Amino acid sequence: MPSSRFSSMASPQRKVAVLGAGSWGTALAIHLAKAGHLVTLWSHRSEQVLEMKAAHENSRYLSGVSFPDSLMVSDSLEKTLASAEAVLLVVPSDAFRGTLQAVAKYLPEGTHHVAWATKGFEPKFQCLLHQVAFDVLGEEVGATVLSGPTFASEVANGLPTAMVSASADEGEAQYWADIFHFDAFRMYTQTDIVGVEVGGAYKNIIAIATGLGDGLSLGANARAALISRGMVEMMRFGQALGAEAETLMGLSGLGDLVLTCTDDLSRNRRFGKQLAKSDQAAQAIVQNLDQVVEGVKAVRIVQVMAKKMQLDLPIMEQVYQVVSGQVSPREATLALLARSGKREART
Repeated sequence: MPSSRFSSMASPQRKVAVLGAGSWGTALAIHLAKAGHLVTLWSHRSEQVLEMKAAHENSRYLSGVSFPDSLMVSDSLEKTLASAEAVLLVVPSDAFRGTLQAVAKYLPEGTHHVAWATKGFEPKFQCLLHQVAFDVLGEEVGATVLSGPTFASEVANGLPTAMVSASADEGEAQYWADIFHFDAFRMYTQTDIVGVEVGGAYKNIIAIATGLGDGLSLGANARAALISRGMVEMMRFGQALGAEAETLMGLSGLGDLVLTCTDDLSRNRRFGKQLAKSDQAAQAIVQNLDQVVEGVKAVRIVQVMAKKMQLDLPIMEQVYQVVSGQVSPREATLALLARSGKREART
């Protein structure tokens, strides 16, 4: 067990499969291995697996962080799942359903611990990810979402981190909390899975908005206003879907919102800044970042959902119009400023 400047509290050793070898999946796999678990990190790209084996790190997405000895890598989903008692998906939201369908083919009988750290919405049916999990795997499989204010590099380097484990099954939420609760990493439990998922997805939209504002040099006042009013929108949208206000004010809502909107380690914020400063289209900037920008996908889905529910989400709407190329970042800003003053609403 690694030494630490923090107290170490590890759960009994588990065999965990982490599916998705981007920066976030890799960071979580590294942390779990440091906590003493036997972890296999799966990637669907054979060349990436070969590179990680040779370098003993994920040079593309998390360069400079060595893999613990108990962290294995694989490109075989069947072999990865064969011995796993717990499965954690960390794939892009638009790959979530397809990955779960593949998992369902190989999931060993009796494996009921399935969780995901993906933040987003299912694009085909515009729904939350736990609904996809129940649809594909059935409600008898323990389904848990892990979310909170986190940057992959800080988790991988053992810096203090707090997250939330949310499941309708309190035992499942605790199971994942116990696995992760080690060293400087604290995992709290929740039963409001809707609130946790909404917070993790909606904050990416507001992070794009604050990035746009900072790219236009609108100042700290504007950033604070966008975060505050963005929080109102998040609560309005979340409560329309059945989320609890207390959840949205916690780690997975307000906490993640503040982190993602105020630090350039946030790829959604960086995307917004670059979009405001260049003449490039949104898709070209996403390609240049060479990482998934979940807010770009989320805003398109939320825009459809909000129309169906007749919700007024002005920041989201302007981000949508900018991302889809209908207005410029400056035009979107002027549209928000032109809105009439009224009583400040909480939701």
